[in-house]
Amino acid sequence: MNTIAKIQDEIIRLKKEKDICILAHSYQAREILEVADFTGDSYKLSVDASKAPNQNIVMSGVRFMAETCKILSPEKHVYLPNPDAGCSMADQMDRQLISQVKKQYPDHTVVAYINTTAELKTICDVCVTSSSAVDICKKIENDKILFIPDCNLGDFVLKQIPEKEFKLLSGGCPIHACVNKDDVKKARSLYPDALLLVHPECTPEVCSQADYVGSTSGIMQYAINSENKEFIIGTEISIQEHLQYMCPDKTFHYLTNKLICPNMRTTTLVDLYNCIKGEGGEEILLDDETIRDAKKCIDEMIRLGN
Repeated sequence: MNTIAKIQDEIIRLKKEKDICILAHSYQAREILEVADFTGDSYKLSVDASKAPNQNIVMSGVRFMAETCKILSPEKHVYLPNPDAGCSMADQMDRQLISQVKKQYPDHTVVAYINTTAELKTICDVCVTSSSAVDICKKIENDKILFIPDCNLGDFVLKQIPEKEFKLLSGGCPIHACVNKDDVKKARSLYPDALLLVHPECTPEVCSQADYVGSTSGIMQYAINSENKEFIIGTEISIQEHLQYMCPDKTFHYLTNKLICPNMRTTTLVDLYNCIKGEGGEEILLDDETIRDAKKCIDEMIRLGN
């Protein structure tokens, strides 16, 4: 048996012994997804964590995801396997900055992408995911929306709700934002029969040329259900690998090799193993006030999403 398989077997044994539920974001490595109890996007995983009977949650992803788990399950112990796994987008805007912006736009509803810190969520009105942003923004009674932090996702949303007024700030995912129209042109020329599926964190010029724009889970479901046999994947390149395993009869290409998230690559199988052993990782601790205030915008997302 190889080393990876041995570590995986030990992780599976220990998580049962220690009452641990493992969550793994879709961008994580294949060997981590294979030992996870739940996989998916950040919000789905947080809901999964809140419903799981386990008292110990290990979030193999990045810090804001672990924070969201803690907000929704304050009575549980939530751990991040590698404390260095952050998010460049989530760290771009803080409570102080947005408090000042809110003073400039006091009549706007503050809509926060889930890719934000727990601290920032405490002063936002409603949270959204990439898959729910359009529907939730449509349902908000206010016609004026301050959308943070991703201006590319915000642009994608506002184009589908022209009757509302959006204020966007300069922020977003630096990985998705680095893709440009020349990357699309090159990929299209190399794979002329492939459909282009991209994440709305990509720039408007990239999204406008795609055959489908959607969340990570949306991209995966589109590819799985499509009758087409060839696809160009415009999000973190791990998704291309996962789809190859899931659909061996189809062909997947990445839009560009620039789509590599260093934060999502930070956590390794050994980090996960050490965390479960109690020899690594970090327990996510949030004070009661932060949990209470941050949960308000998540509760509003759930209310509007139903």
